[in-house]
Amino acid sequence: MSLDLAGQAAIVTASGAGIGKGIAVRLAEHGADVAVLDIDAARVEQAVAAVEAAGRRALPHVVDVMDTDALTDAVHATAAAFGRLDICVNNAGGVTPRRFIEQSERSWRRHIDVNLVSVLAATSASAQHMITAGRGGSIVNVASIEATRAAPMFAIYGACKAAMVSFTRTMAIELAEHGIRVNGISPDWTRTPGNSGYRSGPVPDPLPDRSSERAERLQRYIPLGREGRSEECGDVAVFLCSAMASYVTGVFIPVDGGTWASSGWLRADDGAWTLFGPDHPLLEA
Repeated sequence: MSLDLAGQAAIVTASGAGIGKGIAVRLAEHGADVAVLDIDAARVEQAVAAVEAAGRRALPHVVDVMDTDALTDAVHATAAAFGRLDICVNNAGGVTPRRFIEQSERSWRRHIDVNLVSVLAATSASAQHMITAGRGGSIVNVASIEATRAAPMFAIYGACKAAMVSFTRTMAIELAEHGIRVNGISPDWTRTPGNSGYRSGPVPDPLPDRSSERAERLQRYIPLGREGRSEECGDVAVFLCSAMASYVTGVFIPVDGGTWASSGWLRADDGAWTLFGPDHPLLEA
């Protein structure tokens, strides 16, 4: 058993930057050819160059995943160009923090389209190619730890991610007879261009360092004491797509430095863990 993906072909949505790019590059480093899908043409170009630098073929698709026809066409084009499709990674997603009662119906629907409907569309199209080929395959869905806890200011996003978890488990059962495994990862705070202030256009490499204040806050919040790296999500995705995970389906693996396990506990100045945090008003009573 190994992590070797040589000869396989993958498609990764929203892979122009951040976690998606980290997954695409890791898949390529382990031997897979990769189709890069992203709405931002400049980022597609950067990610394609990174996949090719890893020695694999890259296929660029500038696609808005909320356009399900265009997304489905990209899946079919990928299978045609590579002559096969073995891996589908549904990474596309996004959120604008806002109280639910302040969101319009248009906002609800946009969040649902990008975070959930895109997963349904890409999974449907990819699974058809995998079933026809008869070789099995692997589908990896990128959710969030917000799928399994309350998510104030992120109500629709959290609901979509929870739905993704349920959908993943159901697909693991429905597609098992075809040898298609369906799993997912649940990141939390990962260093990406988006949460570093770069939401479009080319991505600086490396990203600028965090301020000391932000680094200290993250150290209090994350048990492992640092932000995650996109490539670390890629490492887990590679495992799930590989023969090393040949008997693994229907599961989600947190890639979060321990924040799902800590569930609100924070590190105080003396290193001890407190449920309220070092500056909570209850601690002053």
